Amino acid sequence: MPNWPELERKYMMHTVERFPLVLVKGEGSRVWDEAGREYLDFVAGWAVNSLGHCPLVVVAAVTEQVHTLIQTSNQFYTIPQLRLAQLLVENSCLNKVFFSNSGAEANEGAVKLARRYGKLHLNGAYEVITVTGSFHGRTLAMVAASGQAKFQTPYIPLPDGFINVGFNDLAAIKAATTDKTCAVMLEPVQGESGVNMLADDYLAGVRDWCDQKGILLILDEIQTGVARLGTLFAYEQYNVEPDIMTLAKGLASGVPIGAILAKDRAAVFSPGEHGSTYGGNPLACAAGYATLKYILDHDIAGNAMKVGQYFMASLQKLQKKFPLVTGVRGRGLLIAIEFNADIGKSVVTACMERGLLVNRVKPNAVRFMPPLIIGNKEVDQALAILDKVLSGIANDKNKK
Repeated sequence: MPNWPELERKYMMHTVERFPLVLVKGEGSRVWDEAGREYLDFVAGWAVNSLGHCPLVVVAAVTEQVHTLIQTSNQFYTIPQLRLAQLLVENSCLNKVFFSNSGAEANEGAVKLARRYGKLHLNGAYEVITVTGSFHGRTLAMVAASGQAKFQTPYIPLPDGFINVGFNDLAAIKAATTDKTCAVMLEPVQGESGVNMLADDYLAGVRDWCDQKGILLILDEIQTGVARLGTLFAYEQYNVEPDIMTLAKGLASGVPIGAILAKDRAAVFSPGEHGSTYGGNPLACAAGYATLKYILDHDIAGNAMKVGQYFMASLQKLQKKFPLVTGVRGRGLLIAIEFNADIGKSVVTACMERGLLVNRVKPNAVRFMPPLIIGNKEVDQALAILDKVLSGIANDKNKK
């Protein structure tokens, strides 16, 4: 059997610290390594595998599409693209769609759209306000937009046009708004910096401010959208409608896709002003349509809400049991548990050794983003493993 980690070191750029685990198969909420060992997957491709691994409805749709039409130029109409666009618009507050290949591309396109709006309607305004702790992708412009120095420092000087202000600080957004501002860009929950939650009235306040100033509100729902928080889109839980929204991760069950959705007034691109060779290709859109249709038809958002509440309550019981757990936060099936020390890597490694995959989102925090099809049974299995792991860590601390 080949030494896969050695091949990775030899042939691939070192951009990620991988765990010593080679996954070869997935089904539902479980994956298997090359030795045949089974794992309960509460990472789900970083919130991508909404319907679990290899869902039959998506496998069937992709198989049929592979035998029909995989890719063609966007100069021509393709049916899967139009069907998916219709389904997104009919089930959201937005009116128009542009398809890309990833979340970073979608966010980059959203900023381009906001700048185009600023040029047409705001006397050339081009600045976008973002907040500390945000993560909008890894293109150079989205690194500049993201409010995390660790992503920015290696690439200074960065593109200008982004104003970063404090998290959950409406007054800071107001103070940063000038005649150069065309938009405010936010995540309904900051997934990549620790599952940071917005204050209850914050997003409504931002929406009101954008309306007062005539600027756009962009919601980055790359991680929160497509039922992960317990509603189809996170904005529904805040009673706020964005002018522009971006989607990706959970939209096509792992087939690469991204989407920009916009209100009619904000959908100001003209032919040639934006585009993509692969964006909206028939294969990705067939996967997206099958995924989204199943989510809608089977109330997967409702399941995410119900199971997420059970998961949160169970984690809060663990918090009472273990003093090293200092916080539990999240919504739906995007949840984090925080510790009083930087033990995140130890927790992830110990869970993996016991057959549970979770994500270290910060040195002192672990994130859970399982498939949205799980039930209380899978939560109980995960918690039993986590309980043993935390017990072991607590015992080791007591011995010291």
